[in-house]
Amino acid sequence: MSRRLLILVALLVLVGCDSAVHFRLPALAQTEKASTLEVVNIEAAPVLTPGARGEFDSVDVLNPSVLLRPDGKYWNLYSGFDGKTWHTGLAISENGRNPWAKLGRVLSPEGAEGDYIAANGTAVTGPSEILYWYQAGRARPHIGLARSTDGRTWKKHTEGVLQPGPYRSWDEFGVADPYVIRAGEFYYLYYTGLDRAQRQQLGMARSRDGVHWEKNPANPILELGSDALYEGGLGEPAVFAARGSYWMLYTGRMWDEQRRIGLARSDDGVTWTRVQGWVFAGREEWDRKVVCDPTVEVQQDGTIRMWFGGGDVASPDERLNGRIGMATLRAR
Repeated sequence: MSRRLLILVALLVLVGCDSAVHFRLPALAQTEKASTLEVVNIEAAPVLTPGARGEFDSVDVLNPSVLLRPDGKYWNLYSGFDGKTWHTGLAISENGRNPWAKLGRVLSPEGAEGDYIAANGTAVTGPSEILYWYQAGRARPHIGLARSTDGRTWKKHTEGVLQPGPYRSWDEFGVADPYVIRAGEFYYLYYTGLDRAQRQQLGMARSRDGVHWEKNPANPILELGSDALYEGGLGEPAVFAARGSYWMLYTGRMWDEQRRIGLARSDDGVTWTRVQGWVFAGREEWDRKVVCDPTVEVQQDGTIRMWFGGGDVASPDERLNGRIGMATLRAR
């Protein structure tokens, strides 16, 4: 091979490597880093429960996504199941605890999304509107996007914004459970990927506009472990910054479909270390089998408020007698 051809091959390799960018979350300010999260308080009673028979959320309420709005009120875009379809509902609270006033169903599946789900979402306040990424489809779920200025009327993007991966990839059979944060000039989306062996692992993607996403070549960023908490799969990641580190709360699924919430810590949002021995489990009759779907708010005093789903039936995806609870954490 000639010297000129060798140089050309080397340049092509470099271009190919550059096109697959391994990105990270922005570096956090140097400070004394906490080593774990302390559970300060868990509300004994759920803060949101299913509706009456015939309502869109009569069977399960799960997957909270809580926003603090400019007027000081809290909005909860949550998943409601009616026995056939998962919808997204809206509830509003003055303080994020109780009471939550339900305002009804605001999003349902339609068209190419099928008739099973438009829920399990995550909401972020943008410059002029609310962006809501949600799970759609059943056989090979994807992630869609809807926009709203009032939380009640939503306009969906014409097609899914994050699709399953290519043949034999770690997320070939579905992408689900989006959780989006804004950091610097990018949105970062953490999600569950499903492979052909039905293994659930966690990955991340980034976007400037919330529509066009690039998946991180480092995916999956959190894989199955040998502990019983993780052997059935991982899901529903919630990522946030506190005390000099990034933290991820995520659902660990056991083979018998009981679920708990685990914890991992990272300096860059990509390389994660599980906090060994940290398990958030149900303590009441209503969440004794399942806790899942965490979403968080980090308050100015460092208090971390976590809303989560819970149930007393270990079912894989519905009919858990699902309710939404609340706990208070602190990094230490």
